[in-house]
Amino acid sequence: MSEVEKTQVMGEDGGAAAAAGEGKKVMVAIDESDYSYHALMWVLDNLKESITATPLVIFASQAPPNYNYIYAASLSSARMFTVSSNPELTNSIQEKNKKVVLGLLEKAKGICASRGVNAETIAEVGDPKVAICAAVEKYKINLLVIGYRGMGVLKRAIIGSVSNYCVQNAKCPVLVVKKPDNS
Repeated sequence: MSEVEKTQVMGEDGGAAAAAGEGKKVMVAIDESDYSYHALMWVLDNLKESITATPLVIFASQAPPNYNYIYAASLSSARMFTVSSNPELTNSIQEKNKKVVLGLLEKAKGICASRGVNAETIAEVGDPKVAICAAVEKYKINLLVIGYRGMGVLKRAIIGSVSNYCVQNAKCPVLVVKKPDNS
């Protein structure tokens, strides 16, 4: 099927408007990358008519603290055999992560407001790919939109792709928005 035929069959938005539908919940998962904000802008440009009945859900995952850094800090403090995490350090890391996530959500909500789109924000703690799929079920999302980072084959094989995981595991249609190379 040619690109023209695909556009005629699926529409300019690739069928996303049909998946979103009026009154259905659309969720955009964001992080600090330009790719996720490109996905948000794509939704605002292409699905605005579909997201007027219900607020656009903007989701961000707050990573749990990386205890390897805490242990390394403990080890460098000459506590080579008693590796215990410092509660103040753990809390400090969690608070910093929380502030970053809340800042991302506020920025995204502001972008939506500037476009006249009502948005609600949700943050969950956990591995992003697992947290996104859990939020899809928890909040009864009808369409998940995520950005595509384009990791290399080796990196994707080692750490896994969030978009691939969501395509395989989310309980709703998933739209992966790829940022053009020239942007």
